[in-house]
Amino acid sequence: MFSNPIAIWTLGLSVLLCACQNNQPSGTPAGDSTASLTESDTLNRMVLIPGGTFTMGADDAEAHPDEKPRHDVHVDSFWMDEHEVTNAEFAAFVKATGYLTTAERPISKEELMQQLPAGSPEPDSSMLLPGSIVFTPPSHPVPLDDVSQWWSFIQGASWQHPGGPTTNITGKEHLPVVHISWNDAQAFAEWAGKRLPTEAEWEYAARGGLKDQPYPWGTEALTTGKVKANTWNGHFPYQNTQTDGYFGAAPVKSFAPNAYGLYDMSGNVWEWCADWYDSRYYGLKQGDNPKGPAAGYDPEDPATAKHTIRGGSFMCTDEYCSGYRVTARMKTSPESGLENLGFRCVKNK
Repeated sequence: MFSNPIAIWTLGLSVLLCACQNNQPSGTPAGDSTASLTESDTLNRMVLIPGGTFTMGADDAEAHPDEKPRHDVHVDSFWMDEHEVTNAEFAAFVKATGYLTTAERPISKEELMQQLPAGSPEPDSSMLLPGSIVFTPPSHPVPLDDVSQWWSFIQGASWQHPGGPTTNITGKEHLPVVHISWNDAQAFAEWAGKRLPTEAEWEYAARGGLKDQPYPWGTEALTTGKVKANTWNGHFPYQNTQTDGYFGAAPVKSFAPNAYGLYDMSGNVWEWCADWYDSRYYGLKQGDNPKGPAAGYDPEDPATAKHTIRGGSFMCTDEYCSGYRVTARMKTSPESGLENLGFRCVKNK
């Protein structure tokens, strides 16, 4: 995923991540929310997840180094949203608070210049307009180690305009809200009287009580039998056969839940966790109810602290990220918002 503004700048995408990081409601009306709300739209039922001890991480052939070593973790009982926070739910929060998301705030030239190498030219004022990073798939095969081939910074893109300023969320009230930074998710959770899940809570809940299984439904391959999750079908990123019925995000609860009654713990959109990401964390003694490391560390980008995201998205495939496995970890900076990144909340029992 995305990291610091300097790295994204080199891809022509950095302006998003340099946006103002204040995560408090701005007091300024957020403007043209297009979601048509009813009371039922804004209710996200919570499921009680019974506490217990489980083995976290993986050591199989698909496991990445940051999923190792496997280790036993205990988590207390907690409540978790049965599905990802929707556009309708987020619109209710914005209506009540006037909150502006990271993607909707003007970009600070001063902050941007502080994070660029000395001597860098000042950006043109047109580059300081707010926006977010949108999936723009190519029409042909591209190198899978070059994310600029399918991600573009689009001015005017935000949770209300997920594909750019000419798009909106009319009729998409039940899709997961996206283009949400970690700071935005935190603000929503605090307003709702909830919090973001720890990484341990998230994996424990995703497993649905199953032991040593790679997916929320067990061991059956994603492509075998009934469609189980919203992921990429075909060759990423240029061909999607839409075998699962969707090109992008699907309405929440479109696929069967896991044994705990949680929907979309695999695929659809990535989900923010409360924890900082540290690739070395699994090798440390954690104790019960671990809350993650004190600070973030990504060996691929040590200058930028990141938070963990989990669950994979509609862009995941065996060819690319296989992030829909319950143990798969990804990370991105707290200011990042993407078209395939959302969240769900938890609450203490």
